[in-house]
Amino acid sequence: MHINLFIQSRGHHESAWRHPKSSPLPLTDIRYTVELAQKAEAGLFDSIFLADVLGLWNDVESTPFNWLEPITSLAAVAMATSRIGLIATCSTTYTEPYNLARQFASLDHISRGRAAWNIVTTWSPQAGANFGHIGQFGHADRYERAEEFMTVVKGLWDSWADDAVLDDRAGGRYADRRRVRAIDHKGPNYPVLGPLNMPRTPQGRPVFVQAGSSDTGKRFAARHAEAVFTAHLEKAAAQAFYADLKQLVAAEGRDVRHVLILPGINPVIGATEAEAERYAAELDALSDPEVGRHRLSQRFGGHDFSRLALDEPLSVEDFPDASKNEASRSRMEAVVALVAKERPTLRQLLAKLAGARGHFTVTGPPEKIADVMQDWFETGAADGFNLMPPVLPHQLDLFIAEVVPLLRKRGLFREAYEGETLRSHLGLSRPDVRFG
Repeated sequence: MHINLFIQSRGHHESAWRHPKSSPLPLTDIRYTVELAQKAEAGLFDSIFLADVLGLWNDVESTPFNWLEPITSLAAVAMATSRIGLIATCSTTYTEPYNLARQFASLDHISRGRAAWNIVTTWSPQAGANFGHIGQFGHADRYERAEEFMTVVKGLWDSWADDAVLDDRAGGRYADRRRVRAIDHKGPNYPVLGPLNMPRTPQGRPVFVQAGSSDTGKRFAARHAEAVFTAHLEKAAAQAFYADLKQLVAAEGRDVRHVLILPGINPVIGATEAEAERYAAELDALSDPEVGRHRLSQRFGGHDFSRLALDEPLSVEDFPDASKNEASRSRMEAVVALVAKERPTLRQLLAKLAGARGHFTVTGPPEKIADVMQDWFETGAADGFNLMPPVLPHQLDLFIAEVVPLLRKRGLFREAYEGETLRSHLGLSRPDVRFG
């Protein structure tokens, strides 16, 4: 199975920053990210992932949800590691294709073939207000623009042949101009001449990662993604998503083995079930339910949940129609499905979301964590996992020391890296580029 480490704040539980076993380093200290990346590389993980937000969250007084810009950070991490893949989020809505293509091409060169782009379309009032409201498009419009964006960046990354650079010092020829071409794209949103102003990268293109799970997002992933991050609160939902997406991939004429599905997993590890439960309870006790209420409102596009009592059972009618919301539609649908099935109180729902924001949480000893991962992997729910430790680095250390050896003993995880690029770790082919 494949394992990616999702690095966020001091851990994925919203109160991780207050926990005594979280890192004491400031989130703006690059040593924090570098040390976590080095741990993941020592554990032979496929990659690390840095998400991004384009505005300051309103609950900054009680929630540290700000950190260094991902692409810049991963360039620094690249110089302190040698094998681990490096995934950064960048938005098609708030970035010009040419700039994005240059940045990720640079990162792939710097890392010698370990870069990946997490493709997001971004709907956020905060981001819109910071970028002149240029991106306040509807859900369908964002994905339509993203399709054209993909055409442009793929063309730019393929605008140099692999053998275009001659570097012939004696003969005075740096590059064969016939092996470098303009893309001359004339679209409704992104007229771009090209070519890119740097040679083709070690991987040809960065690995494409995508995280939208709406119907539109899944169709986009089926056409473009090579790895898919997804969130599910139970295995049955993960299996349904897995089967549906693989079918869509096949319908696009692509090899289903080349689109890896990595649901988020939030393992709370203790030596025993009771110890793990105590750890989870400690984290929940540090949470402020009003912060969680505000976070829930943001998840649902600013919907007002202030009238809901904390300790009364919720119903589907307490939530807006997710299909009419322009924010993260798939994550909202998962929350509403959970409410319909379990009828939790608001306090219970907020506690569940505090740990991993709608991703699957499993609490228990290492054997239980390994059992769950093996079960999901072997029953059509996952090709691997997007690991989201609740507290960093403590829970990551436990996972590497206690869970990874169990997975290796069961023949489920690598004993060594077999290649040097992220494509090699993920079993993905290098895209060809053809010149006449």
